Formats: sequence, structure tokens, C-alpha cells
Amino acid sequence: MSTGSETLSTTAPRRARRRSAWPARLDFAQSASGLVLGLFMWGHMFFVSSILISADAMWAITKMFEGYFFFGRAYPGIVSLVVSGIFILFVAHAALALRKFPISYGQYSAYREHMGMMRHEDTTLWWWQVWTGFAMFFLASVHLYQMLMHPGMIGPYESADRVWSGRWWPLYLVLLFAVELHGGIGLYRLAVKWGWFPGKDANAGRRNLKRLKWGLSVFFIVLGLATLAAYIKIGIAHQDRVGERYVPTWQRDAAPAAPSTTLPGGTK
Repeated sequence: MSTGSETLSTTAPRRARRRSAWPARLDFAQSASGLVLGLFMWGHMFFVSSILISADAMWAITKMFEGYFFFGRAYPGIVSLVVSGIFILFVAHAALALRKFPISYGQYSAYREHMGMMRHEDTTLWWWQVWTGFAMFFLASVHLYQMLMHPGMIGPYESADRVWSGRWWPLYLVLLFAVELHGGIGLYRLAVKWGWFPGKDANAGRRNLKRLKWGLSVFFIVLGLATLAAYIKIGIAHQDRVGERYVPTWQRDAAPAAPSTTLPGGTK
């Protein structure tokens, strides 16, 4: 004969196990950090490409970030603080993204088979994002460490010397394509994932976002190549004076003339 407690224990529905909210939180953190890094990437490209306007424009932007126009002198340590924040965010974003990487040959093979079977462009874009992100983890870390340790070595001559005489241009060339492709794909996927700019027709909105993504990627890659070429050109012309600091035109023009050493009688 069953007791009342036994009847309750067998008939009462089991409580559903509460799902953890951490996967969603981590996914949001990955999206937010990627958005900040993507926008920073575009801003950074505009800043370094100021060399295409003039060496004086690039010098002025560099000194602005060093606080020269606010404090009356440059403090490169400000750049180090900004780079530190970006470096920490970069590592955190990479750690969050690793959760979704294939972690075994079986997973890698399954995804390749899945990608080949579907032939879906967004699936292929994710694959390219994985590989460009893998490359960036090594290449961007080197660049960020250099900027962190030598924040005062940024300027028209200083950067050009690093690019050409320091032989950094091959790294920057590969990094340019990795960053722009990874960032462009990432921002596109964020817009699709979170439903930004959907329009009345979701499919048409996605196609428009994809066109915008490729347009921006091509624009920033061309801008980056032109910028890199400009630094290489300056570096080649300046390779016999490596280490010389750039002095803007207005400071050179304002410099006092050297005192004359002419002696009475016209001799020097």
C-alpha cells in the first residue's frame, strides 16, 4: 500500500533545471568587445593615413594623442595607457572567441564538410573570420607590444623608419588584410545577429549589409595600402638618417636664425 508521500513523490512534476545565463553573457561580451575593437580599427586607420595629407598633419595628430596641445608638452605615456586598454580588450575578445573555434580535427573536418555542403556565404565568412583572427592574435600582439613599449617612436620619420629600416612592412602588410577582413566580417555578423538595420525585407537588408561590408573592406584595404606605401617611400628617403625626429614646418620656420659670425672687414 502506497503512502501519501510516495504518491506525491511519483506524481509531482520534476522541476526543470534552470539554464545558466553565462553563455549569453559571454556572447554579449564577445559582441561588445568586437564592436569596440572594430570601430577603433577604423579610427586608427584614419589617424595613421593622415600621412597621405602631409607629414605635418600626421605629426599634429600624433602629438594630439600625446597631450601636446593640452599640456604644452608631449606625454607619450598617454599613448601607452590607451594601448594597454586596447591590448587587454583584444586578449579578452580573443579568449571569448576561442569558445567557438574547432578544438579537434573531428570538429574541423565536420565544419569543412558542412561548409562545402551548404555553400552558404555567411558560413564561409565565419571560416575566414576564424583564420584571420588566428593570424591577428600573433601579428597584432607584436604591434601592440611595440606601441606599448615605445609610445614616443610614433611620427612621420619615426614610423617610416620602423616600417622600412626596421623591416616591419611585411608584418604590417599581412596584418592589414587580416585586420580589415576580420573586422569587416565581424561587424557585418554583429549587425545580422543583433538585427541592426534590418529594413522591411530581412533578406534584402542582409544583402545590402553584405554590399556595405565589402565596400568598406575594399575602401580600408586600399587606404591601408596607400598609407603603407607612403611610409615606405618616406622610410627609403630617410634611411640614411634613421633616428632623426620629425620637426613640423611651422616649428622650423619659427626657429631663430643662427647668429652671424662675420667679423669686421667682411671675413668670417
